[in-house]
Amino acid sequence: MKKLLLFLLAFAPLAHGADLAKGQHLFALRCASCHSVGPSARAGFGPQLNGLHGRRAGTTPDFRYSPAMAKSGIVWNEKTLAAFLDSPGDLVPGTKMRFWGMSDPKQVGDLLAYLRSMPPVPPR
Repeated sequence: MKKLLLFLLAFAPLAHGADLAKGQHLFALRCASCHSVGPSARAGFGPQLNGLHGRRAGTTPDFRYSPAMAKSGIVWNEKTLAAFLDSPGDLVPGTKMRFWGMSDPKQVGDLLAYLRSMPPVPPR
């Protein structure tokens, strides 16, 4: 828990100096094999991530979430996303997401800024 608090404190000032291009590159390298963003985003191995900020976890209709994620009650924001990216299984024990974590505050800030730039996909 102490590690998480230090991580969140270190992350907070970086959100303003985030680099969208680096965030897009990180998404392509670390996230795109399971998740999609953009106008044609759809669920794949993981849910699509458009409009992620402010969305309640486990609620996109085109993805089958783990019971743990669906019942988590988490609303995605900078703090919850940073904690999830640092250690998905610690924030949501029982999540289906298999990711070793990303703890570099600058990279997390860049990635979250990129994701924040993706508006929700209109209903089809």
